[in-house]
Amino acid sequence: MTQPPYLIALGQRLTDGLAGLASDRRDRHRAFIGRFRQPDGGYSGREGDSDLYYTSFAVRSLALLGGVDASELPQLTEYLRGHDWQRLGVIDLMNWLSLVLAVQTFGGEDLLADAGADWPDRISAQLESVRTADGGYAKSPEGASGSTYHTFLVLLSYELIGRTPSRPNDLIQFLYDRQRDDGGFVEIAPMRRSGTNPTAAASATLQRLGGMDEDLKADICGFLGDVYSMEGGFQANGRIPFADGLSTFTALLTALDIGCPHLVDRQKLEHFVVEVLERPDGGFRAAGWDDAADVEYTFYGLGLLALLNELPAP
Repeated sequence: MTQPPYLIALGQRLTDGLAGLASDRRDRHRAFIGRFRQPDGGYSGREGDSDLYYTSFAVRSLALLGGVDASELPQLTEYLRGHDWQRLGVIDLMNWLSLVLAVQTFGGEDLLADAGADWPDRISAQLESVRTADGGYAKSPEGASGSTYHTFLVLLSYELIGRTPSRPNDLIQFLYDRQRDDGGFVEIAPMRRSGTNPTAAASATLQRLGGMDEDLKADICGFLGDVYSMEGGFQANGRIPFADGLSTFTALLTALDIGCPHLVDRQKLEHFVVEVLERPDGGFRAAGWDDAADVEYTFYGLGLLALLNELPAP
């Protein structure tokens, strides 16, 4: 049986994990996200106008909390219609596709209905335009070498249109070449020290492509153990002395998926998420040093609350 797209499966998994979230807590976070909604129907970051990146995180967060209100769909649809998907870069294209799917899921229209029957072919050509000689994908056609993160985003985009990347073995080898002696993975070839988020992106991509084995899982688990923080969360790399919400979310998801949840102290992690990251008036901040919250880190915070329920009880 064909596996569902990664983003859809993850969204359902996190939604299920948040099923027991108290209604008042749920409402606080929904209200917080609503503060970033702009007149054009999109969502912004901490400052500035709406953009696809933050709109995607806002809508994904709302989906975890019960969905986008039907009254907001027309404006959101017009906001998406204002972007020509044929001119978008890798990050924006993936976010646009995920938002189009979300609009349909919540009862809105199909924004690709009039795009012509060949729209998947045109999107595939767009994605292949950033393929690099090393087998990976870059941020733009001008990129000389592949990026672990953008390669992951290209895979997500392919899955959203029901396709798989061409030359998957080259893609797997590209990721193998990004692994370092510490067991983790780097973002670009010249880097020597692995990062938590590139490691999570590589791990998820290899799992989707059938390139993961037990030895590789053990390597990744070893790396994750090295970046686990006494705060209860995970650091972005071994040199950064504090945990953050993004790294903790991606590391925890990876640890659960490859079989090493024992790395995590559930009580410490829960304290980190609830007492350090979650704001009493709604939203989540990036880390203990952060003095504000935004829609991106709110998605990671909600995701962590959901994944906490997959850990063994203390």
